[in-house]
Amino acid sequence: MAGLEGTQESAVARSKVGVSARDMAQIAVFAALLAALGLPGAITVGFSGVPITLQTLGVILAGAVLGARKGTAAVAVFIALTLIGLPLLSGGRTGLTALAGPSAGYLIGWIPAAFVIGLLTARILPKYPLVLGLLVNALGGIVVIYIFGTIGLVLRTDLSVWAAISSNGAFIPGDLAKVVIASVVAKSVHRAYPGLIRS
Repeated sequence: MAGLEGTQESAVARSKVGVSARDMAQIAVFAALLAALGLPGAITVGFSGVPITLQTLGVILAGAVLGARKGTAAVAVFIALTLIGLPLLSGGRTGLTALAGPSAGYLIGWIPAAFVIGLLTARILPKYPLVLGLLVNALGGIVVIYIFGTIGLVLRTDLSVWAAISSNGAFIPGDLAKVVIASVVAKSVHRAYPGLIRS
């Protein structure tokens, strides 16, 4: 009887908070993954001053593996940690440093990117067709981030709208590779752990 009451209390607690211990663990793991992907550093190419980083791979994976709710939460937690001063962004930057520079829009775009990827990924489960996964991850991980990034470039630099849009060309090959990697990983994860996004 006591065990049943404890289970009921746990269920009530989860329903009130909306996040279980398992959810929090998954969110923490992906926030840590984002931090780890910043360790190799960054490469700045082109004239925009925006660095190429592996961390966008973590953003795509967060949405594709955890779904809209948990994936967005993982990215938001990571960004919050950078905003309080932790140098977790590639190159040892903080969120405040990034928001003050030309990459501000790209960083902000990580949150809606993870949300869009997670939302659309839930619609192609449980099979997760690889072609659809590629399209979903490209839409969120490239199109959404580039839209926010371009707006940020226009607001933070003296680039024209067309010049800001054109500057994204340097990132496309690397971002396409990240989309492919994330899609293959996500398909494998969802095959091994069906129901992960709904859990």
